[in-house]
Amino acid sequence: MTYRPPVRDMSFALNEIAGLKELCGSKAFPDLEPDLIEQVLEESGRMAGDLLAPLNWTGDQQGSQLGAEGVKAPDGFADAYKQWFEAGWCSIPGDVNYGGQGLPLSLAVAVQEYINQANMAFGLCPMLSQGAVESLTQHGSDELRDKYLPKLLSGEWTGSMNLTEPQAGSDVGALKAKAEPVGDGSYKIKGTKIYITWGDHDMAENIIHLVLARLPDAPEGTKGVSLFLVPKFFVNDDGSLGDRNDVKCIGLEKKLGIHASPTCVMAYGEEEGAIGWLIGEENKGMRCMFTMMNNARLNVGMQGVGIAERAYQQALDYAMERKQGKAFTPYTDKPDGMSPIIDHPDVRRMLLTMKAMTEATRGICYANAVALDLEHNGEDEDKQKWGQGRAALLTPISKGFSTDVGVDVASIGIQIHGGMGFIEETGAAQHLRDSRIAPIYEGTNGIQAIDLVSRKLTMDGGKVIADFLEEIDETAKSCSASNDEKLVTIGRELSQANATLRETTDWLLEALKSEATDALGGATPYLKMIGTVAGGAYLAKGALAAHPKAGEDSYLAGRVEMAAFYATNILPQAAGLKAPVTSGAAGLYALSTDLLAS
Repeated sequence: MTYRPPVRDMSFALNEIAGLKELCGSKAFPDLEPDLIEQVLEESGRMAGDLLAPLNWTGDQQGSQLGAEGVKAPDGFADAYKQWFEAGWCSIPGDVNYGGQGLPLSLAVAVQEYINQANMAFGLCPMLSQGAVESLTQHGSDELRDKYLPKLLSGEWTGSMNLTEPQAGSDVGALKAKAEPVGDGSYKIKGTKIYITWGDHDMAENIIHLVLARLPDAPEGTKGVSLFLVPKFFVNDDGSLGDRNDVKCIGLEKKLGIHASPTCVMAYGEEEGAIGWLIGEENKGMRCMFTMMNNARLNVGMQGVGIAERAYQQALDYAMERKQGKAFTPYTDKPDGMSPIIDHPDVRRMLLTMKAMTEATRGICYANAVALDLEHNGEDEDKQKWGQGRAALLTPISKGFSTDVGVDVASIGIQIHGGMGFIEETGAAQHLRDSRIAPIYEGTNGIQAIDLVSRKLTMDGGKVIADFLEEIDETAKSCSASNDEKLVTIGRELSQANATLRETTDWLLEALKSEATDALGGATPYLKMIGTVAGGAYLAKGALAAHPKAGEDSYLAGRVEMAAFYATNILPQAAGLKAPVTSGAAGLYALSTDLLAS
């Protein structure tokens, strides 16, 4: 179960596809330069490979355990976490006023991908902490920021997100946790939260919980939800830790995957009440929480990319070693003995599909991250507005499409292993088990599709999606104008796929005006369609960047070949999704619920 940090793939995607290099030396990032980007990628990748990857299998087998003193992470995790945050990898995008490094979010997202490649269960802990940092930074009072941000940013303390309750999953407005004002500016929190990732553990000395709860006489639904900061241990004015708060883990879920990551049942206020402090305004908790969730949704998309990369690497190694049958290939027409299975056309097709899909989703997610950087740090108001719209459009695609790809690629990896893939000891099955949660949490992929169709397509009167489709057309035209046969093929296929996407998008925009149910009925296949086309567009952009030096660099030549493979083997699938989108919801309700149940 070897692991190699794909430094060049990630550097290429960040700089040539997503455009991170354009931020070098900008007003917001004056110290950012290409050499620094490479140093961060190389060193964090090395550390992920040396420190985190060896714990992936053992952590899965051992899992986290709940004892009398709380939750204990698998052996080696606490020490690894200490080394990770002390190396500074948790503070990359943080505010320098609170000890952060002030570097682009997109660079931090790449480092997070390394963690997901090496050890997805481990990576959930710093990922949730970053979400807590975002919410506290944007909505917390000066007092709360001063008290909690420095150690959250450094990674010395970790954060958790507490939304879900037994009766309130995706419908957050149904939650019943209560918050009673104490009178000194604090609140007593009482209630039970479930599915709380890394809600308790022994890797950090304090855990800062962000908890949704209702104030007395709060309005029903999401309009009556407030967000509170509830520390595991109280923090004294001098920064030292005080007494234990009335919050604890009372159970751990037994799960299909990510066994090393404790999924906790958290009890708040079983005794006198857990003390918390309001973040933002009363009854405005959803606004604060969405700040956290939008960050987390991109990072969950990166989980899909990371697990796909790890599954691909393992399948590639196995295919190069495993010998079966005789394969007649362009470079050996008379095999001497059995051939490695990588020489068989079907296995080669599966590997190329895994690689191309992984790189396509990496391009989508990195472009999303750079758009977020521009939203917050663009040189002018127009650039910031563009970044805001592009990031909003790409977020549900990053989360939904990339996590579905992660599952698909991990499944293909098992297929390449054959019977050995179905055996746990090879590790291929773990990737599929771990990947399967990503399409579910942080807003199911069905919810991402609904958000994309009902909210994101209509942004700015449809201008945001129109600009995106126009950009894809321009990329296709640039490819078609080349004198290179591969690029011309990429341009032709991308142009055709985008034409279908444009027609389908127009249909949805009209359907939203008259019968929204029809539009929502096709939301999921539409998300797959736009993800497929967007992935092809970003790979095509990479091929254009690689082409001038492809003759002298085999890696760059491979980028062109991979984009061409995607264009001819994967992009055409977009056309087949038009009918499922535009058929609307009628077919979904042709059979009554009673008949479905009979």
